[in-house]
Amino acid sequence: MGQDRGVLVSARRFDAVIFDMDGVVTDTARVHAAAWKRLFDEFLQRRAQQEGGTFQPFDIERDYRLYVDGRPRYDGVQAFLASRGISLPWGDPSDPPDRETVCGLGNRKNLYFLAHIRERGVEVYPTTVELVRRLRECGLRTAVFSASKNATEVLQAAGVLSLFEVKVDGRDAEALGLPGKPDPAMLLEAARRLGVPPQRAVIVEDAIAGVRAGRAGGFGLVIGVDREGLRGELLASGADAVVSDLAEVTLTDCPP
Repeated sequence: MGQDRGVLVSARRFDAVIFDMDGVVTDTARVHAAAWKRLFDEFLQRRAQQEGGTFQPFDIERDYRLYVDGRPRYDGVQAFLASRGISLPWGDPSDPPDRETVCGLGNRKNLYFLAHIRERGVEVYPTTVELVRRLRECGLRTAVFSASKNATEVLQAAGVLSLFEVKVDGRDAEALGLPGKPDPAMLLEAARRLGVPPQRAVIVEDAIAGVRAGRAGGFGLVIGVDREGLRGELLASGADAVVSDLAEVTLTDCPP
């Protein structure tokens, strides 16, 4: 436990591996972070001008990780605003992006994110794709999950949707009433759809909230992916092992 120099995944001990999408499969975490910064900086600057306060910009390192990373979009809006002592009406998911409600701001962030995807496409982490293929060859099942309602579009744009047997995303969470991370509900739903008990499944996450969800869900192994220098936080949140890249994961006990 608590190792940071690679990790072994045994095909005898585990039946499935469940991957977070943003920051683990697709290199979209930084796109989300940039969209959040654009949204909140615009909002905070306008609010400071209107109320005569001091503009304190969104910190893409601290604020993104603490308040919005891995959370459902509207929950992220509310959590960050609360950290600044700001309360807005929740509104409705149908709110236009210029409406100053939690949902309105969340919808505006989504427009910024989708515009980037349309203009620049989606990059994947090659070592993750290689690991998923090796897992399938080894007989382990694979799933992907994301709080994003755009997960299908992102995975299709990246050309990797077909690599996963199961996908659980923000649309599923909304339809089923599943709370977001750090609650393990979405991860448990992915395991349920795979037909695999949590203790026989591995969770791969780069978000602190996601690692906490994996630990709370009773999964057999929680692997943290440290792309931002958060090894200590990932371990403290419940990761059994932390790697800087999924090339450090070794499969064992594969059938001949």
